[in-house]
Amino acid sequence: MQITNDKNQLNSDPITFGKTNPMKNPVFDRRSIRKYTSQQIEKEQLDLLVGAAMFAPSAGNQQPWQFVIVDKRDVLDELILSGPYTSALKTAQAAIIVCADMERVTREGFWIQDCSMAGHNIMLEAYNLGLGSVWIGCYPREDRMANVARTLRLPSFAIPLTIIAIGYPDETKERPDRIDPARIHYNSW
Repeated sequence: MQITNDKNQLNSDPITFGKTNPMKNPVFDRRSIRKYTSQQIEKEQLDLLVGAAMFAPSAGNQQPWQFVIVDKRDVLDELILSGPYTSALKTAQAAIIVCADMERVTREGFWIQDCSMAGHNIMLEAYNLGLGSVWIGCYPREDRMANVARTLRLPSFAIPLTIIAIGYPDETKERPDRIDPARIHYNSW
């Protein structure tokens, strides 16, 4: 997307948008991957993913997150029972569950945004490492949260926001055309 001389007009060419750098761009090229190979993920890679998560911004720097890394097949299989959209866990080699630590919350109501940013960082870094990932929502569905909490033996102050399935991609997806200049407004609606 390029701004023309008239700041109210946008030139959105979906083929070049986000591709000003010849390297792959995780913001524009990362896709939700739901099928994975059987290749194992190294512990160091999982550590990098949660490290990236901890660099996410948070309201008042409260950093209200905790992470549960799951790399055992039997636990991944139990997590499949956590909701209707968990099929990616069947072939995922790992998952990271992003939880809110309600004992760390100092800015009421912002933990959802904070933990979502942490989860997004995990997915961007997974892409950078050549891994695929997909967001599987838990919060605010009580049944999903209850199964995750039970499976992972979460303490009562931990609220599971999302399960992020991770693995080496066994599918490829092209960048879709999502740029809609009609949805971008300058200075007012």
